[in-house]
Amino acid sequence: MGNFHSVARALQVAAPDADIRICNSASEIDRASRIVFPGQGAMRDCMANLNNSGLRDALLRAARNKPLLGICVGEQILFDHSDEGNIRCLEVLPGNVKRFTGPLYATASTGNTSTELLKVPHMGWNRVQQQMDHPLWAQIPDQSYFYFVHSYYAQPDDDRLNAGLTQYGVSFTCAVARDNIFAVQFHPEKSAYYGLQLYRNFVDWHP
Repeated sequence: MGNFHSVARALQVAAPDADIRICNSASEIDRASRIVFPGQGAMRDCMANLNNSGLRDALLRAARNKPLLGICVGEQILFDHSDEGNIRCLEVLPGNVKRFTGPLYATASTGNTSTELLKVPHMGWNRVQQQMDHPLWAQIPDQSYFYFVHSYYAQPDDDRLNAGLTQYGVSFTCAVARDNIFAVQFHPEKSAYYGLQLYRNFVDWHP
């Protein structure tokens, strides 16, 4: 349920010596040394595709013992539950996926205080405030811009999972990390140099 080809192309640019494959079978996932798990679209459809394709168990095995990078819905689906369709997710990480609730406002400081109604979905470039030292943030300055397209965001039960925050009317979690898992709400493949740097860091990561 994601733009796999754009992710694969970005990974190949970031790591030209790596063997990048788009996997559609459990055996391919089991053979892979590390997993990038992108996703977009409706959560109900994503979960149905995972279940119907037989990839769910292979993905859960990978989440236990391989470096795994989740992207967008691929981050959200790692949590317990999503408000989008009231869906039970993979339950790898504790927490829920919430929708931005309006009205959302941003305050602009231009001498006179003003407010701007923010649109949902959140779409475009935004800063990421790093919340921990992590190998995947290597050579990426704090407050770097990344590209977002989403209406829902993960809300971890454990603050220790927070690897990055972004402001969009509210402060929300945009990156999480635990053990061999790193997952982001933004799209590295659409995020220019620092997006490619994050992919390079993932390929070199040995948790």
